[in-house]
Amino acid sequence: MITKEQIPAVLNHPILDEGGKKIGEARHVFLDDATGRPEWASVKTGMFGTSESFVPISHASVVDGHVEVPYSKTKVKDAPHVDVDAGGHLSATEEHRLYEYYGMSWDESWARANDPGESGWAHGGAAGAAGTGADPTGRTTTGTGSAALAGNDRAGYQDDALTRSEEELHVGVERRETGRARLRKYVVTEEQERTVPLRHEEVRVEREPITEADRDAALRESEIGEAEQEVVLHEERPVMETEVVPKERVRLTTEEYTEEETVRGQVRKERIDGDAEIIDDTDEPGYGR
Repeated sequence: MITKEQIPAVLNHPILDEGGKKIGEARHVFLDDATGRPEWASVKTGMFGTSESFVPISHASVVDGHVEVPYSKTKVKDAPHVDVDAGGHLSATEEHRLYEYYGMSWDESWARANDPGESGWAHGGAAGAAGTGADPTGRTTTGTGSAALAGNDRAGYQDDALTRSEEELHVGVERRETGRARLRKYVVTEEQERTVPLRHEEVRVEREPITEADRDAALRESEIGEAEQEVVLHEERPVMETEVVPKERVRLTTEEYTEEETVRGQVRKERIDGDAEIIDDTDEPGYGR
């Protein structure tokens, strides 16, 4: 729960959602009309902080220079836009819309606002003047809305000085998809040639005369008759087969490069000039006499 003493730690400080993402900067804090306790904060959202959304801070907490709320960033950014009057006051009707959007119980908050001993938060809103009024359900409640405590206020006190503000240019980056790459494996068939030597056998008839050295062997077979001799011939033929052999491993990787790009935007600054008006009273009776 945010206390009144913690308001300076909320105003102009980052507000983070339930997941730790920054929603924006706290622009105003709204206090309950009846109890004076902080109940709502308006958050500057959008790329350049040009929009404001309302978020309950009754269950928020201040942690290390920022505020954490139990809602998502999208939930807060999509909150209904409400009109705040010239005095920075949130009406009961507008507050009803916020209660309904955030799923908060109006009955419970009404009971707490009208229970003097209750330390919880109440309906209504910010540091407006206490009063009585009938809410849309017909009940009589204390507090008729919420008044804003802006970033240049401190726990309800203001000095007589002017605050000069200026816009600061904040540039972020977003990551987007520029394309996709993929690997696809498929099969192709190609012709290949190999030259291989092939051997074969052929029959050749050799004739040789009988010599003294082999005369005896020839005489043993000199009888006339029929005979035959058989020789087996051989040849080589090409035989093909394929074998699957791993050749390489292929994968996709990405490389990141950083390059500088200059962006330009317009920011507004406030200037404070002073002037003085000199009153000439030299013509007044009695002057210099």
